[in-house]
Amino acid sequence: MVFSSATFLYAFLPLTLLIYFIAPKKARNAVLLVASLIFYAFGEPVYVILLLVSSVSDYLHSLYIENHRGMRSAKVALISSVIINLGLLGFFKYADFFIGTINSVFLFLTDNVSFLSAYDLEIPLIGVTLPIGISFYTFQTMSYTIDVYRGRVHAQKNLISLATFVCLFPQLIAGPIVLYADVEKELVDRQTRIEDLALGIRRFVIGLGKKMLLANTLGELCDKFMNTTERTVLFSWLYAIAFALHIYFDFSGYSDMAIGLGRMFGFRFPENFNYPYQSRSIAEFWRRWHMTLGGWFREYLYIPLGGNRVSTRKWIGNIAIVWLLTGLWHGAAWNFILWGAMFGLLLATEKFWLKDWAPALFRHVYVLLLVVISFVIFNATSVADAFDTIGRMFGGYGAELVNEESLHLLRSYAVPIVLGIIGATALPKKLALRLEKHKIVTVLEPIFVAGLLLLCTACIIGGSFNPFIYFRF
Repeated sequence: MVFSSATFLYAFLPLTLLIYFIAPKKARNAVLLVASLIFYAFGEPVYVILLLVSSVSDYLHSLYIENHRGMRSAKVALISSVIINLGLLGFFKYADFFIGTINSVFLFLTDNVSFLSAYDLEIPLIGVTLPIGISFYTFQTMSYTIDVYRGRVHAQKNLISLATFVCLFPQLIAGPIVLYADVEKELVDRQTRIEDLALGIRRFVIGLGKKMLLANTLGELCDKFMNTTERTVLFSWLYAIAFALHIYFDFSGYSDMAIGLGRMFGFRFPENFNYPYQSRSIAEFWRRWHMTLGGWFREYLYIPLGGNRVSTRKWIGNIAIVWLLTGLWHGAAWNFILWGAMFGLLLATEKFWLKDWAPALFRHVYVLLLVVISFVIFNATSVADAFDTIGRMFGGYGAELVNEESLHLLRSYAVPIVLGIIGATALPKKLALRLEKHKIVTVLEPIFVAGLLLLCTACIIGGSFNPFIYFRF
């Protein structure tokens, strides 16, 4: 089930809210847990068991760690918990990638080493499907047991409450990555006022609008590029810009919906985006983009490795580890590893040579150019495909500058691209804040939200299924 579906909007969510608010406060976590498992079962009925296994495993490990705090056995329990979490993630997400890589090496050897040519060294692929959201909830559960070990939080003694944290449907599938410390008090005692409900609905509908009206429209252009061989220079640039906007509105739209849903149920989830395309350095971009993932890697990997309080050589090594794993977290393919390595290299370059090296406008353009190119790598079907598209953007591979089709696409998608560019800045928010000073906005805001919801509903009914990009991870 996805947020941008009629089933969710007009059946699952209203029914869940109704049952939640009529239930006694002590039963509300149980209501949310059951609703979350039903929500997950719509897409992954078999892997509900995996979700519960992960919850129970970290529940038991955290209790053991707290009861043996300061003892060697607590550290052993922590290591056990991390191994189980990473083991499940590694098996379901990366097993076939590593097997395929090994098979490629074997194929090279059998083709080039004479005495191995008679052997069939190919390892059969496992062929398991990727559980939706496993990268997100694995990081959440790992951070929980690590924080219990550090003494940052107390182990949750109520299994239903902990399972609610792990399975909470608003952020289960694609984040934001919520730490247990962020919602520890709210799991025990929370309340939803009318103001919270109204703010939650508004935030949710705005996120839905980002998804249905901008992300999906721009995604159509991206699909047309991926399904054609007539890739002119103009079409390649249209695709690259459209995809950079598409992934932003798709993912930030999901985060808005998740934050809005959390607010409806009394939770305050952390923000995940802060207008990243306004950045003037790559470091600033990553402080603004997918902030909860960046915060996770900083807190649970980069700082434990020593952060930047080490020698230059070791710091470069820390950056390399963090960004190669960041790329791998996004997907089990070489283009994601290349994508992560690219950002690691850019961050190291900025630190040593590119601090305030140019006027602000020039630095802003430089960031946008590199980010757009990086997302071409991110969305490529292979490394070769990524280089092919980037090459065509700059006139390589015999690409025509323009043809009739690319001009038609420019005319057809100019409006959503321009709206996307404006919407990716803080201008709409600044305008909204100015309008809030006028009393008439109090009347017009509910009308705007209702109208936007109806427009999105029309798009849902009349459109095809278009899942969120980060469902892949």
